[in-house]
Amino acid sequence: MTYRHNILIAGGKTGGHLFPGIAVAQALQRLQPSVRILFVGTNAPFEVTTLHTYGFDHASIFAKPVKGGSPFKKIYGIGMVLVSLCQSLGIIIRFKPDFVLGVGGFSSFAVVLAAWILRIPTAIQEQNAIPGMTNRMLVRFCGTIFTAFESTRGMAHNPKTRFVGNPVREKGPRKDMDAPWLSQITSEDFILLVTGGSQGASSINQAVVDMATLLTGTKDLFIILQTGAADETRIKKAFQSLEIKARIQAFFHNMPALLDKADLVICRAGAGTISELAAKGVPAILVPFPHAADDHQTVNARSLADKRAALVMADQQLSGQALYQAVMALKSDPDQRHQMAAAMKQLARPNAADDIAAHILQIKEL
Repeated sequence: MTYRHNILIAGGKTGGHLFPGIAVAQALQRLQPSVRILFVGTNAPFEVTTLHTYGFDHASIFAKPVKGGSPFKKIYGIGMVLVSLCQSLGIIIRFKPDFVLGVGGFSSFAVVLAAWILRIPTAIQEQNAIPGMTNRMLVRFCGTIFTAFESTRGMAHNPKTRFVGNPVREKGPRKDMDAPWLSQITSEDFILLVTGGSQGASSINQAVVDMATLLTGTKDLFIILQTGAADETRIKKAFQSLEIKARIQAFFHNMPALLDKADLVICRAGAGTISELAAKGVPAILVPFPHAADDHQTVNARSLADKRAALVMADQQLSGQALYQAVMALKSDPDQRHQMAAAMKQLARPNAADDIAAHILQIKEL
């Protein structure tokens, strides 16, 4: 018997939250082609544009974080939670989901809570070893907790918890991989992929510019640099005077396909990024975001370094010279890169998205 499933996925704003949700949505579509999927989050341009590019419907609610600030700001934030809860109830009543999955980010709180109030099956997906505030609050309201790490703080021993790994996108839109600039890459090129995440990282961008001045004239190197919107113009201008092959862009939608091409990656150490590196088996130089909650990116990065899957460089010590030395050493040592790639691949849990999707679809069929 064929069932029609309506699935609502809540949360997002940043790639670290949004892309696992997209990965689950892709798995749902593959397992049950008739599924209807609605993402609910903020109206942040990155979130709206990304979901449109992937072909998913999106509804926004007015959601703000409640932490920090003056007592007045906290009261205002709580008031906004009530507003977003009412909006979420309306969306759920109209869409009639069979299941609601929260993927983190403050916009997921009201949606999962509204589903709990309406007695709709729910789950949350936690990407990090140290959970964010939203998912910590939702633990008591959700039916299932999917974790990316076996030892996720505060969730590992919860009877609701299922350790599945972090969902990774199967593919991105074709638009990036049909781009004319790809014809500039030759089979002899060493491809260095650099990304500071969906919003970019100024410290990494600047260090790469400084490194590139030392690489001027290098013929067998191609740099693919995702700058984030704020830094795109500045970094493009800096590269104009350098004799080096490069593609600088604010954002690449088809990062999984670019990872397939990369010989080495320089990036942050968010859980989603690490999961995609592991799935593809790509060696990396990790530069943890120094202001991440509980410094969880450093914990993530060290766990990979301990297994010889990556090198770690502290943001405070980041420089063009340091990157140049690390990149050139790895470029000239294919055996070390191969060993790092193999170690990275050992960390992959490629069935995470399918496991979550199967659980979601099973709920209606029970």
